[in-house]
Amino acid sequence: MNAAGPSEAESFLRTRLLATGFDQLREFKDATGEVQGALSSIGEAGDENTRRRIARLTRQLETFEPSVTMIGQIKSGKTSLVNAFVGQPDLLPADVNPWTSVVTSLHLYPEAADFRNSASFRFFDEDEWDRLVSGGGRIGELASRAGADEELEKIKKQVAEMREKSRARLGRKFEVMLGQQRDYGYFDKDLIERYVCLGDETDDNAAAGQDGQGRFADITKSADLHLTRPSLPVRICIRDTPGVNDTFMMREQITIRAIRDSRICVVVLSAHQALSSADLALIRLITHVRSRDVIIFVNRIDELSDPASEVPMIARSISDTLERHNGPADAEVIFGSALWASAALKGDKSGLPAGSARALKTRSETAQFSEAVNDLDLQDPASMAWAVSGIPELQSAVASRIAAGLGAAMLQRTSASGLNLATSITAADQLAVKSQNPEQEVHLDSTAGRQQVAAIIKNRKAALSAEFDAITTAFSERMNRVQESFLERATASLVLHLEKLGEKVPWTYDPAGLRVLLNSSHKVLARKSTVAFDTAIRSAAHDFAAVYLKSFGLQPDEFPLALPNAPRVPPPVSLGRTIALDLQGQWWKRWWMQRRGYDAYAAAFTNLIREETDPVVQELRDDMAQDIRHQACADFEAFLSEQESVFDTLDRLREGGEAEIAAFVEKQEATAGKRDLSAALQLLRKYSAYE
Repeated sequence: MNAAGPSEAESFLRTRLLATGFDQLREFKDATGEVQGALSSIGEAGDENTRRRIARLTRQLETFEPSVTMIGQIKSGKTSLVNAFVGQPDLLPADVNPWTSVVTSLHLYPEAADFRNSASFRFFDEDEWDRLVSGGGRIGELASRAGADEELEKIKKQVAEMREKSRARLGRKFEVMLGQQRDYGYFDKDLIERYVCLGDETDDNAAAGQDGQGRFADITKSADLHLTRPSLPVRICIRDTPGVNDTFMMREQITIRAIRDSRICVVVLSAHQALSSADLALIRLITHVRSRDVIIFVNRIDELSDPASEVPMIARSISDTLERHNGPADAEVIFGSALWASAALKGDKSGLPAGSARALKTRSETAQFSEAVNDLDLQDPASMAWAVSGIPELQSAVASRIAAGLGAAMLQRTSASGLNLATSITAADQLAVKSQNPEQEVHLDSTAGRQQVAAIIKNRKAALSAEFDAITTAFSERMNRVQESFLERATASLVLHLEKLGEKVPWTYDPAGLRVLLNSSHKVLARKSTVAFDTAIRSAAHDFAAVYLKSFGLQPDEFPLALPNAPRVPPPVSLGRTIALDLQGQWWKRWWMQRRGYDAYAAAFTNLIREETDPVVQELRDDMAQDIRHQACADFEAFLSEQESVFDTLDRLREGGEAEIAAFVEKQEATAGKRDLSAALQLLRKYSAYE
């Protein structure tokens, strides 16, 4: 970071303030530690194969990094809020013009003495850049299809100017850098500005090709910063995204993917603008995310003249707007000020504008505080400013969603896998007893048992693959029917309009109905995928139980299997992608006036909207559906592999006879002297029971 950095007093203050609201993450960290300890016990008692698999599960726990995506209105103070959340008020530049132009992922780690900051910046590849400069990005494609020649030429001119400025800044490096990545073992404000901020149009240094602000921002696709964050219990990734009205919409899809991959989405609004019908693009992006996973942060309440009376009115306005436009119901709304948070972290309120200072005093006197600030001394001015900044509530909201959502699901999967690997250990005692009983009937020898295990794996994998073939085919057909039905209804509405009002009155049509039906199709896909996975897991477990009984005489109650939950199905965020019917501007009027005859209107409209909706349908059908399939199959194969490993261990013990079994049991007993295996198994059963 900057050479000066915070003083010792500022660091102490930041650590104290930043600890607020993270109680549930600290509980999650403790739970993770318990699971890691249980896995370690199993690894010590198991064979080499078991230890390798336990080590892999432990690495998954250690590298778990839930992510939170920040989206919002232009000039909502989103980047300032990110800086406050990270605990470094001056980290990302928030006062440049234009503002953030790149999706920036901040990978936050708990503090460690040997940690070093690092940064990576990835550039658009040639295909992505060519798509922008040749067609003007999404807006250019739309204008081209709509026949809006004037808008298209204007867009192409803007893109050409941007391209020439990029060439002027980068010179001969321009083409070479496309598709590349630059890595640094440090970062500071100047380095970040070169890659993520477009800079002012009058930046002569940048135009001259020097290392000025925004030198590489035009071609930068994403930025990743790795840093420690005081008082953070576990790793988190915070993604700061561009404003939702990117000029060329070239980063819209990147933002959509960030929301889909993060699960938790924080929508940052300005208290002066809150949420209006003009923010439909923003509402569309969050409509298809579960309400539980959406947090709305209303920033800049420091600019309100009377927060006590205005905050409730803004809350009602947001609720009404979301309801009117089918936004996420019951999303949590938090009010605060990144400016107050920054002042608190610096321990200095003297820089606050007079109006902001008055609003802070009013808010401090009227706010109702949550449990997130229980540990703060509210007599201390910095602590009070932090308490009313909304950051403690935001941290608490994020922590609860991680702990109860992605975190709990991860612990369930890991604990179930650990239990399954532990069955070979717990079954050793049973084998020891059964080896003393020559009358114990075993129907499968080693060769036959291995053949059956191989057959189970092959057949069950094929069955699940075939089931997903049927699911994705049905999903594709349903999506196509929805699209065709929408086109028919919209075209019929257009023709009716022409018959009643003629060609002089422009016609509009709301695509919300299409999104509702596509979302319904997604819910069917999610339900069928979950059922298919659960059925496949139960069937495979039944098959393996039969093999364990026939091969080793182990009854199902002596050899219980832990079944993983179906993987999470991501929300259909791509439904928020902007299409032509969302943009009722000048281009639409020109498109309308260029048509001649009812048939021409209908045919041109059908072609336009088909081409506009095709990418949305394809993204859901080809990308998301296949991602769901891939994750389900990967988790299923992991379960099958675990059972194959368990069989191998038990088969080796059986083939080794009483001596091999006795040695294995003796090792367990020696391990139990150091670690309580029964307690470890009890812990794993506890966390594997998560639903």
